[in-house]
Amino acid sequence: MSQIYIAHINEKTKKIQTVKEHSENTAKLCRDFAISPLKDFMYVLGLYHDIGKMQPSFQKKIRGANIRVEHSACGAIAAKEDFPYILGLMMEYCIAGHHSGIPDAGSKCDTPDKSSLYGRISRSFEDYSMYKKELAACPIDQSLFMDFLLQDCREDRSLLVDKFAFLTRYCFSCLVDADSLDTAEFCGEGLDRQMTADFPACLQRVNDRLNSFVCKTSLQRSRALLQQQVFQKADQDAEIYLMNMPTGSGKTLASIKFALERGIRGKKKRIIYIIPYNSIIDQTAEEFETLFQGCGEILRHQSTFSYENEDEDNRDEDYIKAAKKAAENWDAPLIITTMVQFFDSIYDNKRRKLRKLHNMADSILVFDEAHLMPVEYLKPCLQGIAYITRYLNSEAVFLTATMPDFSNLMKQYAWKNSRILTLIQDTSLFSQFQKCSYQYVGKISEESILERTFACPSSLIIVNSKKKARRIYGQCSGKKYHLSTYMTAHDRKRVLFAIREELRYLEEEFPDDKHVPKERRITIVSTSLIEAGVDLDVHTVFRELNGLDSILQAGGRCNREGKRENAQVVLFELEEDNGIKGNECINMVRGILRKYPDISCPECIQEYYKRLFDMKSQVIQENRITKRCHNIDSIPFKTYAEDFRLIDSRTTVSLVVPIDAESRELVEKLRYAGAGLARKLQLYTCSVCEKELNDLIRQHVAEDFGTGIYCLTNPDYYNQETGVVFEAKDYIMD
Repeated sequence: MSQIYIAHINEKTKKIQTVKEHSENTAKLCRDFAISPLKDFMYVLGLYHDIGKMQPSFQKKIRGANIRVEHSACGAIAAKEDFPYILGLMMEYCIAGHHSGIPDAGSKCDTPDKSSLYGRISRSFEDYSMYKKELAACPIDQSLFMDFLLQDCREDRSLLVDKFAFLTRYCFSCLVDADSLDTAEFCGEGLDRQMTADFPACLQRVNDRLNSFVCKTSLQRSRALLQQQVFQKADQDAEIYLMNMPTGSGKTLASIKFALERGIRGKKKRIIYIIPYNSIIDQTAEEFETLFQGCGEILRHQSTFSYENEDEDNRDEDYIKAAKKAAENWDAPLIITTMVQFFDSIYDNKRRKLRKLHNMADSILVFDEAHLMPVEYLKPCLQGIAYITRYLNSEAVFLTATMPDFSNLMKQYAWKNSRILTLIQDTSLFSQFQKCSYQYVGKISEESILERTFACPSSLIIVNSKKKARRIYGQCSGKKYHLSTYMTAHDRKRVLFAIREELRYLEEEFPDDKHVPKERRITIVSTSLIEAGVDLDVHTVFRELNGLDSILQAGGRCNREGKRENAQVVLFELEEDNGIKGNECINMVRGILRKYPDISCPECIQEYYKRLFDMKSQVIQENRITKRCHNIDSIPFKTYAEDFRLIDSRTTVSLVVPIDAESRELVEKLRYAGAGLARKLQLYTCSVCEKELNDLIRQHVAEDFGTGIYCLTNPDYYNQETGVVFEAKDYIMD
């Protein structure tokens, strides 16, 4: 009787799944997931991934022996022996890392103690050769594979390495998702239902909303004409669409209508809406959830949102289960996520992150506020989008009110021949949406700024640091609000709601903005987190000098509805900063301000971005993977993933602040149960720099309980108005 090689045992039913069954199931799923040129390759990759489980020691382990057995490297060694160099090498990376993550290649001289690919495949293993009898690999057309790999990069070695690295991550994504799904199905953890969306019905909802708007004013007519330019091009094919629309022109509705029309026309599987920051994602998510209720379920994937926190009375259990599972691999038709989540899912090396990559295929990707792609990582960001749109049958929409010259940037940093279509050709209507003017007043004191704000019915002061925001807020009187990442996401959301309500009351009571008593005037002090996508409308904005994109985004909070005449954004520099040298970007903006009377005009925006990207060209080139290797057999997947940080978490760290009963209970669970609650705690986190965290630790008011998740343990060090404080309150003892 032949030996049975077990891959899994169902703990509940005690049924077994053989290595042959699991390998063939995984191989079939891999083939189903893969794009056409890689289907046969992916079948073999799935077939080989677990052959190391045929080792006698692994069979002892799965039958109850308390031993540790490595099995992943065996399939990599077999692939190296059984297939030509390039095919085998891609399989080696994927199979060796299918549990721990794609490793660095390392050096061919690496010894078995190294965790690199070459170190791991140099180790000794027990006999697993039975796979040759158990598993039947299909032939792989090597010429087809090589033609696909060399497409667009035959003459450029660095492009070839970049593309090989991308395809390796893509194949790894197919493999680990197939492996996870088959294992879950066998263990009885499959889904009873999946998230759904009816794209035609969703499109009808959007059309009904747009048709409900009555165009009475010239601004409303201009908005409709701009949107019509976009909609008229929905039948034109491209890889990347540029949707440059000014603030207040209805970008969100226009973009989702365009995405749905392209999705229906191209029979796409999903629409992924990518938003820069957690702080602005709630607004879009809530708008789409309301709009598509009953015809399209929205998967939200962001660090500050957890389906485990959802109100069970409003969400049925099957929905919560389906959403949590879909968040693991993005198998959902409508997704809203952050830029960090999206690009991490392309450039990480870990199973959990990369599992989502293959489901970016057959998609419409909408990049809201596309200009906020981090300049330092612009090359890998644009390259990732180029690969997905060129090879994975997807399309991308870049949406912003301040559009850089992405056509030229794509040629410079990704493909020279990307098919790019500009959706707004006639920009003459942009001036209709200019609802404020920009006045640069130079150096000014904090007291002078506050004197100016006191004369305004509502004002917003935006400064470049959290400490400045807190200091200025402390000098304000009347109805005042503060926003910064020193505050938890929970408190920022609460304050934004309060601001909107107070602004609404103010407009209802004083529609002409006249004779507003001092005690009713509103002052908001914030850092830049308020700029992108936060729907507020104030009388006057005061913006500390920064990049032009930040200045114009700040302007989007001024006279947003266009109801006031002579609305102003006042640009300033603080006298208190005398002696502090401005950065290169601010120095450049000073020159732009001198040259252009209207800094919001398209010509000014184009020149600003051209200067910015020219100035940053060296650092843009530094952050590509080929800066660290010169061949496909030396790619440092793990190291690059660890260094790829769109937000520099090395200088900024998260701190959990228990501010209510729920968060205190979560922290207590963390204290005694250890890690595993990170996502639930995100709503109660704020950001501090490493130096500030160390200061709190020294004062014995911050602990991680051995989990690596730091929590504030003394409530005196948090103020719900201004966030974390770094000195205790003074107490007077009788």
